Amino acid sequence: MQTSERLFDRATITKRRQRAVKGDLADFLHREAAAQISERLQEIKKSFTNPAFVGWLPEVWQAEIGEMLVVEDVDTLPLNVGAHDLVIHGLCLHAHNDPVGQLVQARRSLQPDGLMIAALFGGQTLHELRSSFAEAEAEVEGGISPRVAPMGDIRDLGGLIGRAGLALPVADSQKLTVTNETPLHLMRDLRKMGEGNALTQRRKTFMRRGTLNRMIEIYTQNFAQMDGRITATFEIVFLTGWAPSATQPKPLKPGSATTRLADVLNVKEK
Repeated sequence: MQTSERLFDRATITKRRQRAVKGDLADFLHREAAAQISERLQEIKKSFTNPAFVGWLPEVWQAEIGEMLVVEDVDTLPLNVGAHDLVIHGLCLHAHNDPVGQLVQARRSLQPDGLMIAALFGGQTLHELRSSFAEAEAEVEGGISPRVAPMGDIRDLGGLIGRAGLALPVADSQKLTVTNETPLHLMRDLRKMGEGNALTQRRKTFMRRGTLNRMIEIYTQNFAQMDGRITATFEIVFLTGWAPSATQPKPLKPGSATTRLADVLNVKEK
């Protein structure tokens, strides 16, 4: 893939994460996603002895899940083939130019019947900020530019699991609503999360004051609570898949059923 075609500027993402870690880090979404995955693992009747974690805040995830081999989420993951029975991709897949490639690498590192779980931001994330920026910029400047990264719909994201060669795919999501004093406070929190705008095609010039002020007005008008605080949505999508194994259940072939549905339901077939 040519660099000019890449959606995300990965060097900028790394710099912003490093700045967030050195400053007043906001890691509450990572803690929430890690807690969710920890609960799911407890429900699975299987012990994992060689887990690996792909992400940039490993201490947060290990506090919830336990010790894991830590791998930075670079384009080429340093994971050995067939070395792990569990791979967790921790809330960073949404910022990759090749998310399928990331999942393929995770699948290759799994032992047969090994589990992959990825957490990433979904399509409803920051929809309030995205729409407010678009409306303000169109009104003030006569056009729009990419201010908030696009996020995939859960149905599209679920399709990535099968494309990566993983079996028994499951995709589900959880929406979290946070509040801030103003849209400016929200934008500062995004920087503390290391989630600022890192789109390759982002505008490199300073935002016009008129555009920013109008965005704040639109956001406040449309998404403020009774107490004046504004709301923001974060949708965390969880993708789950297993490395293929002969021991896994297989779907029956079409036409192989021996019992009619009408008989099971005890109704007359029309």
